[in-house]
Formats: sequence, structure tokens, C-alpha cells
Amino acid sequence: MRRISTVCLLGPDLWFPEAEEHARRQRDLCDQAGFVGITALDHNLVETEPSEAMAREIYAESIARIRRCDAVVANLTPWRGPGCDAGTAFEVGFAAALGKPVFAYLNVVDEEEADHRDRVERMIGAEIDADGEWRDSYGCTVEDFGLPENLMLWAEARRLYVIVTPDPLRDLTGLELVLDALKLYAD
Repeated sequence: MRRISTVCLLGPDLWFPEAEEHARRQRDLCDQAGFVGITALDHNLVETEPSEAMAREIYAESIARIRRCDAVVANLTPWRGPGCDAGTAFEVGFAAALGKPVFAYLNVVDEEEADHRDRVERMIGAEIDADGEWRDSYGCTVEDFGLPENLMLWAEARRLYVIVTPDPLRDLTGLELVLDALKLYAD
């Protein structure tokens, strides 16, 4: 049995409208599941003005937050493009390197967006070339494994749920499912 009491909640959620309320809802769900949820908004920054110093402080705080948690839950909802937030991808990789269990979810507005390649095709353009390979509008090969996210993120997640929802920024169904899976994992 793995002892899991603290869960680091990763994702672009801190940039969402009404981020504080969203983080409160996330923490409440974690509490109801028997975990302490820690978000990117749970910090005390010294720097108060956006600067390189603030960026380094945020980075150090993020790394420390991941280190002190027992597991991570990543919101891999496509963010400003066909893939997840780049910072979240980095944090997932860092957590994996530390041996932390990773669970994830992503929200999309319709089933056609559940596949990563389909999102690339829809958002930046892609087509099959003469050799039968998918290429984006720049001519680069598009990963096509029928997965909801990059294979490295997908493979690392112990569970990755794809939720079709009209409200991808606020829907926390994926978080609820991940927390249920995390409880089973911890038993």
C-alpha cells in the first residue's frame, strides 16, 4: 500500500477566470476524497512584480510543491493549442523522474477533440502525405497513436480520463474520476 495524503494539482488552472474559486473547488474535492490538494495558487511569493526574479521564484516553488506531495494530478486539457500546457508537461516529467505516481485528465468540447492528432489537424492543419503519414501544415510528422495526448504523457499517467464537456475550463468531472482512481491506487 502506498501512503498518499497530499496531491499536487498541476495544470493551467491558475490562469483560468475565477482561478481562486476554481482552486477552492479542487481542494474541496480532494478533501472529500481524503487527500490534501495543493494548487499553484497555494504559495507565498516574495516577489510581487512580474520579472525574471518572480519567474525563478515561481519555478522554485513549483518544484518544491511537487517534491513535498505524495502524488500528482495533472489537468492536461489542451491549452492555447492542440496539446496541454507546456509547464504542466514539464511538471509531469519532473514528478515522474521523482517516482511520484501521476494521474491525469483532459477536457474537450466534443468527441472529435479526444484524439491528439485530430486536434492538431483541426487547430493547425494536418493531412496525410503520399507515404500515408500525417504531416502538419509545416510538413512535420504528427504523432498518430490514437491517444488523447502526447505518448510520453499518456504512458506516464496511471490513469488518464478524457471528459467531453461544454465547459472545459470549469468541469471537474475528470478530477473526481482521478481522485477515485487514486484512492484505489493508495489502498
